[in-house]
Amino acid sequence: MAKVRLEEIKRRFNNVTAIEDITFEIPDGEFWVFVGPSGCGKSTILRTIAGLETATSGKLFIGDRLVNNIPARQRDVAMVFQNYALYPHMTVAQNIAFGLQMRKVDSKIIQDRVVNVARSLSLEHLLDRKPKQLSGGQQQRVALGRAIAREPQVFLLDEPLSNLDAQLRDDTRAELKQLHQELGITTIYVTHDQVEAMTLADKIVVLNRGRIQQIGDPQTIYARPANRMVATFLGSPPMNILPAIYQDNAFDVSGQLLAIPANVREHLRLRQGQRFDLGIRPEYIYINEPPTNQELQEENQSQLVVEVKVIEPLGRETLIRASLANSQVLLNVQVGGGVRLHPGDRLSLELDLNQLFVFDPNTGDKIFPLD
Repeated sequence: MAKVRLEEIKRRFNNVTAIEDITFEIPDGEFWVFVGPSGCGKSTILRTIAGLETATSGKLFIGDRLVNNIPARQRDVAMVFQNYALYPHMTVAQNIAFGLQMRKVDSKIIQDRVVNVARSLSLEHLLDRKPKQLSGGQQQRVALGRAIAREPQVFLLDEPLSNLDAQLRDDTRAELKQLHQELGITTIYVTHDQVEAMTLADKIVVLNRGRIQQIGDPQTIYARPANRMVATFLGSPPMNILPAIYQDNAFDVSGQLLAIPANVREHLRLRQGQRFDLGIRPEYIYINEPPTNQELQEENQSQLVVEVKVIEPLGRETLIRASLANSQVLLNVQVGGGVRLHPGDRLSLELDLNQLFVFDPNTGDKIFPLD
């Protein structure tokens, strides 16, 4: 086991910069998840740590050893790929043992490790089968077992669950988390699935366009996102973004007025006509009684009138996608599963303005709240 440290790592492909100024340190034994949209650079970072890519500049340490010029096979890391990469002509036991045999480990040690790993992954009854006789989840566990048997300093997992069906993905994710708790090996996991990131990680690294946007534990990143990209990427359904204009002591959102909370007003230098992106998570929006005409004209409003567009029943809860009246701005709203609505219904939504985020519409930087 070992810590992993990157210092100003950059990777260029001809004139394209895949990752730039990547700097962080993963403490020994922690589980970190890299997450972000396709093309953000997360797999490039993982492959650079593994030695499958060469950093254009910067320093990469595994433990206290600088490994920039050390080949992949000597870095003492184990990588699990999306496609499992099992040998079809070998049995499960032979696949798990293969990496140890290549390192000429004693046969008795190999046998003991194969048995122990198979037991920990519930594979002991499958040791004589070949990959084509296994389900997708079983094949994935074999790939994990082959990595675990090596007892590496670092695990590198590149979207290992993306080929599994939903139920199997949930089960395998839980197994992965339990396995890490038992082994305590430094683990780096790449995914585009925010649920995997939130449930597995000790720390999440959010990436976009080759740069780190934020590093933190899941709850901190969810509750205090660094910018609009992070706010809208993590969370299901995502944070709502409402384009707004400051007009006459209120936020004008597509012709409807929202009050400006006192704590927001204190920290913003407001100018007539100034534009903002307001952010609020769906759990802080509630269905309310329709406002009266007088209430609609008041400045201290916390309600918006919307029209229901799409209804997605999810059992215990229902997800509603609704548009602001007379606009194309959509909001995601979560309500109880017993609520009965229809497309075209008009609703009044109450917003908890104490949970409001304010972003710069041009840069996406967070203006409020201040961390």
